Amino acid sequence: MTTTSTRPGAGGSAMAVPAFRRLWLAGLVSDTGDWLMFIALPLVVLQLSGSAVGTSFAFLLELAPPVLLAPVVARVTDRLSHRLVMVVAMAGQALTLLPLLLVHTASDLPVVYAVIVAQASFGAFFLPAKNALLPTLVGLERANSANALVGLNNDLGRIVGGPLGGVLLAVGSLSAVALIDMASYVVAAALVLSLPRERRTEQSGHPSTHPGTPKPSGVLHALADGPTRHLVIVNTVASVAQGLFLVLFVFFVTDVIRGDAADVGLLRGVQAIGAIGAGLALGVLGAKIDALRLALIGASTFTVITVLCWNASFVTHAVPLYALLFATIGVPAVFMGAGLTSLLQQATYGAHRGSAFAALGLGQAIGQAIGITAAGLLQEPLGTLPLLEVQAGTYALTALLAFVLLPRRSRGTSGRPAPSGPAPSSSG
Repeated sequence: MTTTSTRPGAGGSAMAVPAFRRLWLAGLVSDTGDWLMFIALPLVVLQLSGSAVGTSFAFLLELAPPVLLAPVVARVTDRLSHRLVMVVAMAGQALTLLPLLLVHTASDLPVVYAVIVAQASFGAFFLPAKNALLPTLVGLERANSANALVGLNNDLGRIVGGPLGGVLLAVGSLSAVALIDMASYVVAAALVLSLPRERRTEQSGHPSTHPGTPKPSGVLHALADGPTRHLVIVNTVASVAQGLFLVLFVFFVTDVIRGDAADVGLLRGVQAIGAIGAGLALGVLGAKIDALRLALIGASTFTVITVLCWNASFVTHAVPLYALLFATIGVPAVFMGAGLTSLLQQATYGAHRGSAFAALGLGQAIGQAIGITAAGLLQEPLGTLPLLEVQAGTYALTALLAFVLLPRRSRGTSGRPAPSGPAPSSSG
């Protein structure tokens, strides 16, 4: 059974593929539910613990499963149907929300922490499986479009689910948020289950081992591959900067530009504006843009806007200016994310994409943990703005590494023709 009814090798938007439309809708439903919980859980932890340290601990707990489970995730996603892994992961996430119905007092805080770990554990399987599945649905020629549209889900989910999560927690309870999030997982799982079965075969353009002999897989084997390792390095460095931002953003708004809580919400929310515009544009035009060029433009432009954001505070504290800058920065963020994801999909065999994305998730979690920990420990002694300059420098290093490392991957594979059909393999 093929995974798409469109003509093999056809370009254009990934939305032209019926199976991808179902996957996209599943992602939109699931991401909206995730943002409900993403907003509600930290607030609940803060309310129950009365401590910012407790909230930071919750963020760090969320990063542990992708690190500890990476070897298992690689094996599972390489050996089982990606569709099946996604459905089981979403079912697990729905079930592990049930204990939140019993959370009422500070003594229930360990239950919240346990739910955070369980959610992140199933999520560690879901993301690599989804990223590995996409090329089997749309073909590598539409990878940029598909990855941008999948990223668009997160931004649309943030706009709808973020505020709704806060409102439900204020006027209802954590139980109401949990029940709605559970329903979103059930609906999304049903949509993913309706996708066509995958053909777990390799294209003839790739070297193969003796029939019946499985190729080595796993995180270490993925990292031993040069193109994959280079992409993981670039993404890990970017994740350190992202971890720094997660902690320092509020301090920047309140301490550096003297904004209030409303300004924090405004500047956090407007980041989705540019991202949504870029996601829509790439969703239509992504097949016509080279993934490497997309990643390089995204990384370098993101660095420039980040430097402008932090250093504009020496000139003005006008919130409208920062709203414009934060809205704009969503564009290169989408470019960089879609470009790096497409490059990794192109650089790996269909049967081993799960391992590659497990390695990517491992590096991302480690990078964010480093950034969050460093910001938490150094913000008070060093100050917010000096650390944000370090954060901007980290993004500059990301761009430099992208220019140095990623073209090697492109040159190394440029002589291989990309597969023309939607079968689960790539030109790597």
